[in-house]
Formats: sequence, structure tokens, C-alpha cells
Amino acid sequence: MKKNMGYTDKKIRITVAIAIAILYFTGVITGVLGLVLLVLGVVFVLTSLVSFCPLYVPFGISTCKKA
Repeated sequence: MKKNMGYTDKKIRITVAIAIAILYFTGVITGVLGLVLLVLGVVFVLTSLVSFCPLYVPFGISTCKKA
């Protein structure tokens, strides 16, 4: 896996994941939508930790800084 995620992309994903978690655990979002968003938040955190987003590959997207 070649890294295809830059620092800003990771920061945004982590921020969104934290916001989703706060909204879910405070009861603002509930039910199926809440669970789907919570899973999406977990995916955002995991992809941020490994600096690789599989959805970027087919489109040739990379947010890493060019050397």
C-alpha cells in the first residue's frame, strides 16, 4: 500500500470522526443513521492511521505533498 493521504486530509477525517462520535454518544444522531455514521467514523480513523484510502486508488487521487 502506497500512502495516498496527506496531513490535512488526515486531520479533516479525524475531526469529522470525532464530531460523529460526539453526536452519536450524546444521542443527537440515533438509530440506523447513527450506526452507519459511527462505522464511517471508524473507517475514517483507520484510513487516517494507515495514510491510505482505497477509494482514492481507482480515481488516481493523492493528497500527499509532492517531493
